[in-house]
Amino acid sequence: HHELTSLFECPVCFDYVLPPILQCQAGHLVCNQCRQKLSLCPTCRGSLTPSIRNLAMEKVASAVLFPCKYATTGCSLTLHHTEKPEHEDICEYRPYSCPCPGASCKWQGSLEAVMSHLMHAHKSITTLQGEDIVFLATDINLPGAVDWVMMQSCFGHHFMLVLEKQEKYEGHQQFFAIVLLIGTRKQAENFAYRLELNGNRRRLTWEATPRSIHDGVSAAILNSDCLVFDTAIAHLFADNGNLGINVTISTC
Repeated sequence: HHELTSLFECPVCFDYVLPPILQCQAGHLVCNQCRQKLSLCPTCRGSLTPSIRNLAMEKVASAVLFPCKYATTGCSLTLHHTEKPEHEDICEYRPYSCPCPGASCKWQGSLEAVMSHLMHAHKSITTLQGEDIVFLATDINLPGAVDWVMMQSCFGHHFMLVLEKQEKYEGHQQFFAIVLLIGTRKQAENFAYRLELNGNRRRLTWEATPRSIHDGVSAAILNSDCLVFDTAIAHLFADNGNLGINVTISTC
C-alpha cells in the first residue's frame, strides 16, 4: 500500500494529492493547497493552466487507504480520502497550540501536555476548583487590548476562562468572555457553561457549549459567539474597576 500512496505525494508539501486531482500539461501532480500558490509545475516548470483533471488517479485514490497526517505522532489509522479531513480535524494525536490568548506563546504539543505547559510557562494563571465559581477580572479600565485568564477545574476536566478587551474601532472598546475546555471537540459537547454578570438589580447571562482549545478563542470572538458587552455595560456591573463574572459548568 505504501508504494501506491507514495504516488500521491505532493512534491511541495509532501502531503497527499487527493481528489479532485489536477495535473500539469506533462502529467505531474501537485496538491490543491499548493497549487493555489504556484503558477508553474514544481516538477517540470511547465504551466499549471489550464487545469487538467486526472480521472484515472482519482479512481486509484478511491481504492487506496491513506495514513492520517499525524501518523508520525502516533496515529495508526488509515482512511478513505473522503474520511481523512474529518478525522484529522479531531485526531487525538494532532499537536495542540498553547490556548493562552495572544500570539506570544508558540508552544505546541500533545493534549496531555497542555496542562503541564500552562503550569510551568504560565504560572500566573489561577485555578479554582468547583463547577460554580466567580471569575474576577481586576482593573478593567486599563487602556488598550487586555486579556484576563483563569482556570476552572471540575468534573475531572480543566476549563479555561478568557475575558478579552478589544478596541473594535477607535474609542469603542468591547469585552468578550468565553469558556474553553482543555480537551477535544467531542469531549466539549458533553458540557455546557453559563456566564452571568450580576449586580445593581441587573443581570446579563450567556449560555453555550464550551469550545475545545483546538478551536481557540479568536474565531468565537470574530463571530461574537460568546458573551459580548461594551464598556458602558461593564461599568454597570463593575465594582471599583473590578468585574466579577459568575461561571457555572454543567454536564449535558
